[in-house]
Amino acid sequence: MSLSPSDRELVEAELGRAPTTAEEALFENLWSEHCAYRSSRPLLSAFDGEGEQVVVGPGDDAAVVALPDPATGEPGDTYVTMGVESHNHPSYVDPFDGAATGVGGIVRDTMSMGAYPIALADSLYFGDFDREHSRYLFEGVVEGISHYGNCIGVPTVAGSVAFHDGYEGNPLVNVACVGLTDAERLVTATAENPGNRLMLVGNATGRDGLGGASFASEDLDEDAETEDRPAVQVGDPYAEKRLIEANEELVEADLLRSARDLGAAGLGGASSELVAKGGLGARINLEAVHQREPNMNALEILLAESQERMCYEVRPEDVEAVEAIAEKYDLGCSEVGEVTDGNYVCTFEGETVVDCPAEFLADGAPTDDLESVEPEPPERDLPDVDLETAFEAVVAAPTTASKEWVYRQYDHEVGTRTAVRPGDDAALVAIREAGDGETGVGLALSSGAEPDWTDAAPYEGARAAALENATNLAAMGAEPLAAVDCLNGGNPEKPEVYGGFEAVVDGLADMCRELDVPVVGGNVSLYNDSPAGPVPPTPTLVMAGTKPGYEAPPAALDGAGTLLVVGSGDRRLGGSQLLAEFDGTDHFPAVPNDAAALVDAVADVADRGSTLATHDVSHGGLAVTLAELVGPAGAAVDLGGSSPLEAAFSEAVGRVVVETTDPAAVRERFDGVAPVERLGETTDDGRLELTVGGATLDYTAAEIAALRNTIGAAL
Repeated sequence: MSLSPSDRELVEAELGRAPTTAEEALFENLWSEHCAYRSSRPLLSAFDGEGEQVVVGPGDDAAVVALPDPATGEPGDTYVTMGVESHNHPSYVDPFDGAATGVGGIVRDTMSMGAYPIALADSLYFGDFDREHSRYLFEGVVEGISHYGNCIGVPTVAGSVAFHDGYEGNPLVNVACVGLTDAERLVTATAENPGNRLMLVGNATGRDGLGGASFASEDLDEDAETEDRPAVQVGDPYAEKRLIEANEELVEADLLRSARDLGAAGLGGASSELVAKGGLGARINLEAVHQREPNMNALEILLAESQERMCYEVRPEDVEAVEAIAEKYDLGCSEVGEVTDGNYVCTFEGETVVDCPAEFLADGAPTDDLESVEPEPPERDLPDVDLETAFEAVVAAPTTASKEWVYRQYDHEVGTRTAVRPGDDAALVAIREAGDGETGVGLALSSGAEPDWTDAAPYEGARAAALENATNLAAMGAEPLAAVDCLNGGNPEKPEVYGGFEAVVDGLADMCRELDVPVVGGNVSLYNDSPAGPVPPTPTLVMAGTKPGYEAPPAALDGAGTLLVVGSGDRRLGGSQLLAEFDGTDHFPAVPNDAAALVDAVADVADRGSTLATHDVSHGGLAVTLAELVGPAGAAVDLGGSSPLEAAFSEAVGRVVVETTDPAAVRERFDGVAPVERLGETTDDGRLELTVGGATLDYTAAEIAALRNTIGAAL
């Protein structure tokens, strides 16, 4: 680990001397892209993170948002936290531990706000499913997420999985967590007072994860799976579970003045950022840190990213109470220093190894002025393929196929809050007030991005991804509340890569603003390059919405209604799974203009008693949406005579299939908002009869299920 010449010059000018070895390593990590967002920081001002519901916005370990009061609809006293992080490089080097520790880290971010974790969402991106190495990474990542989440008792309720050859040498693993708290329990990462003690609670510190922040800020090399393994942390979910319960007891007893999870850059990162946010300093005794390995030096203690550890600011009179709770849960506990009004100082064996201003260390990294090249739009070159071949290929494609193999490995019902489980458009989690019975707030969660969209058209594809997440919530009858993002890209020093990344940031920000959804926090992961090339720009969005109660229409046909599709009339094929399967290109379909009115109308219709089923139209187009809806009840659908491939497989967003007993009311609600088209009638025979351009396909539900079982059949 070493500073660049320009960064070293800045550090020497500030310190008035050359940095020590420990200081150089600390600056190198905290000034890395992973921690300091040097390339992306100039772009992030595009996001609007404000709103009356926003309690804590961007900049803390997690955001805090007030849920609407069920009685008034105004922001109430119950809060949810939202956070998301990436663990991309570690998951390539060691898929199980890389993914598992990603879960552990985002859960601790939730805990540091005084919240109890109640739900997880994961969005995963891998190379072509047909490749053995992609399946190895996929299986390891899913196993790591399921093992850690199941062991700590936090349900994984939502997410997405996509396969694209751009991820072959660098998968993306994005994990989000939602927690529950209130105004009295709220804790932040801003240190309060000089004289307060800094305490380290949790697992002992070892040598794992050294240099993890700088490792995450470099391209992956061909030998990364062996050479970079020491930079990957090793998780212990059983220790995390004890830490969750201890943290809950500390919060309930009002023993914490501020808190920060030990993630990137370890103790050095957490403690310096904590005091810097309060405009303060600290004095840290590195020898006081409880360690699990012998003969650790100052740099190792300072930067190790050993898991399941929290840094707490505690009043002097509360130190013994914190130690007692840590002992109760069989957790290590060290009083490692105190908050000061001076510099950030670390000592080891009587020697001062770090002495610098905390704010300069935590926030002084310069931004990078990078060249940006705007991506060229694709030409129109459609494949010549018949309807049956296209249908079977798209329905069976791993990206559009059933993800049941994935979510069946997750315990998605632990905690008894999950009202709508994975496999629907969005999850629905019950937020019950004490003594309220079955009243209260339903919290809907949707998470994901679509790399084919943002690869074909970064700006419009990102707008579409944001609208699709909002439409997923609306299909459950929920109104969007807030969002966090995980912005993934390749090496920003390449102008065409930075141009694509800049476009997805702007697209995501613009659509969230159109929807009046504040983006309250997030994560940036760049340098996702490998010898195979850069990943597609991938703006994962995790969006939460709310509704009264916990009921929602299913994404399965009832068999007693008429089928309508509401939403956009554009049917171009750009970014579609059809073109990914048959090597075509096209312009990306136009994203609806009045997105907010569309989402409101969908949510309104979804909550009506005459609505029997709803399902968002996105990946794979109407053909896949209808295939997913068919079960015991079937459908007879005619998509018209012109442009059959476009009618069946366009992935134009902002569309929802509605099964209703009152088509006239649906048309009335969407009058002036969006087109409404009749698709056909539902049946009781469990078949999909799909007519397009004069050709008719006829499949039983069992035949469709077999087509959609691509992942389960292969694994």
